[in-house]
Formats: sequence, structure tokens, C-alpha cells
Amino acid sequence: MKDWQKTLVSPTASIRETIQALDNSALQIALIVDAQRKLLGTVTDGDVRRAILKGLSLESAVQSIMNTAPTVLRDSTSTAHILNVMKRTRRHHIPLLNPQGIVVNLAVLDELIQSGERQNWVVLMAGGLGTRLRPLTEHCPKPLLKVGNKPVLQTIIESFREQGFTHFYLSVNYKAEMIEAYFGDGSAFDVNIRYLHEKERLGTAGALTLLPDVPTEPLIVMNGDLLTKVDYRHLLDFHVEHQAAATMCVREYDFQVPYGVVQIDNHRILGIQEKPIQRFFVNAGIYVLQPNLLSLIPKETFFDMPTLFEQALTEKRETVVFPIREYWIDIGQMADLERAKIEFFAQDE
Repeated sequence: MKDWQKTLVSPTASIRETIQALDNSALQIALIVDAQRKLLGTVTDGDVRRAILKGLSLESAVQSIMNTAPTVLRDSTSTAHILNVMKRTRRHHIPLLNPQGIVVNLAVLDELIQSGERQNWVVLMAGGLGTRLRPLTEHCPKPLLKVGNKPVLQTIIESFREQGFTHFYLSVNYKAEMIEAYFGDGSAFDVNIRYLHEKERLGTAGALTLLPDVPTEPLIVMNGDLLTKVDYRHLLDFHVEHQAAATMCVREYDFQVPYGVVQIDNHRILGIQEKPIQRFFVNAGIYVLQPNLLSLIPKETFFDMPTLFEQALTEKRETVVFPIREYWIDIGQMADLERAKIEFFAQDE
């Protein structure tokens, strides 16, 4: 059982400090309390990510983003009633208060139902040619390149396993036999692995048409050459909370224009901005999809994930973004591989 008292945060703490509390408690929620531990509001992992999307400074006081009217219950409430309220309100956490409004406990859904294992399928795209990493990939598929003492794909699978995910599909093409020989049925890694064999490249969404069945739960799709510290449980909770048909993980990307940018109106100068920084959110290669979205993917056709999202938007399906604030790197080029070898495991120190 996790220590819920690590979730207690002062209203004057910064968003950055609250992120630290969220990570330290691993409970996905911070309880904002005064000096007497009276509950003032709550901040979830989702609240933080929405603040990032709005461009809020991480040095802002957390009270600027807290929910001042959270769902709460008395500390004498029965477990059965707590679970009923959680189901009805789609809450994973409910603060338990005494009659004076003081926090005395935190009800956590996973602990109440003692459910550690996730039934969601994880599809990892591991069929790429890795042309930008030649000559390393001439005799080894990119997912089997090592960072530390193990292949990238093994680190990805073990990261999911630590969070309770055990059902995997690996989409393979280039040097598929090497990947299958290494991972087998997954039993050596305490997971279940099956394979989607692309006879020709189908793209990050097209490969999903090879699934033997339609899943019953949202499925996670991820490129097999990414290393990240993302908590996939947070991602799924965010997806469910927003009742999304499709969720795309995004990263903030910025670059500085090396010149003074002149703002004009026809022939008149309105102003000059010296070497401005441009900020964007870019696709991070991790997705959550509702099972019914798979029907939009044409069979035996190259079909990438951005095209699936465009199709979902056309049909007015709910599509959302999940901003990654954790470590993330795409092992796409030699420099990225070398950087990951230095950075990735240092994140745990």
C-alpha cells in the first residue's frame, strides 16, 4: 500500500513541486491542504498535463490549477459505497475527510479492488528497417539494438510489465525471425507475446488489421524504438477520463529562429521580434485507441496512425492529446542511440 500522506501539498507550492509529489507518491493525485490538513482542493496528473497544454509556467502556484470542488466522502464510508461512487463518478481516488474537513485517508481504486494486472493489449511496432542506423541494423533489427545491457524492445516490455501489462502483440517485418527467437512467447519475461507478421509494410495503424480479434478494452499502440519513463496507467486513466476514441501522446518541441522576425502589414512594419522561440506539440509515437476505432482502418493497405486520427476527426470522434512531461527519446539516429545509452538509466539514479 502506497503512502497517501506523500500526496499532501501546500496551496502555495509550485506546479513543478506538485509534479514531484505526484511522482513520489505514485498515486496520480495531490491533495492541496492548509496547515491543519483541511482539504482545499485536488490536482491530478491529468490536471498537470492540461496546464502544460495551456502553456502555464511550472513555477505557478498549484492553487491556480486545483479542483476546488472534488468528490469527497466521510472517513466512515463503507468500502462498497466508496466503490459505487468511484464507478458512478469515474474517479480512481477519493479523499476521506472527518467532520471538520480534515483529510484522514485517501481511497484508491486499485488498492480497494486489489487489481494489479491490466487486461489492455499493448501493440509494439517492431518491423521498421532502421535505415538511419546503418550499418548497425544491417545484421540486427533496430528493436534489438542495446541500450545498457539489453535491447530497446526488452526495456519497453519490462517497463510495461512493471506497471501490470502482460498482453503483447509485436508487429514484425524486417528480420522478424531474430525478434521472435529472442522473445519467443514472452514467458521468459513473465508476459504473453504474440506476433503480427507484416508481409509488406502496413504502417503504424495498418498493422492493427492483423489482430486476430477485436479487443474488449482500450489498446495501447507504441513505436518499438522509443525509450520513455511515461506511466502508461496514467495515460489510460487520462484516455478514459476524457471518454476519448483516440489519444495521442505529444511532446513539447521548440526551436529558436536565428534571425530577427519582422512583423508586417502589407508594406508597413508592425514590430521586430529578435530571435523568437517557436513552440509546438509533436507526435510522440504512443497512442491509446478504443476498439471500435479499428473498423476505420482499411485492410491490406499502408495506413499510418496520423491518417487514422484524421479519419477519426472527420467522423467527429473524440480525439485528445496526452502531453509527455517525462523522459522520452526516439532511437532514430546514431546520435540518439548514443545519447540514450548515457541518459536513460541515469534517470533512475
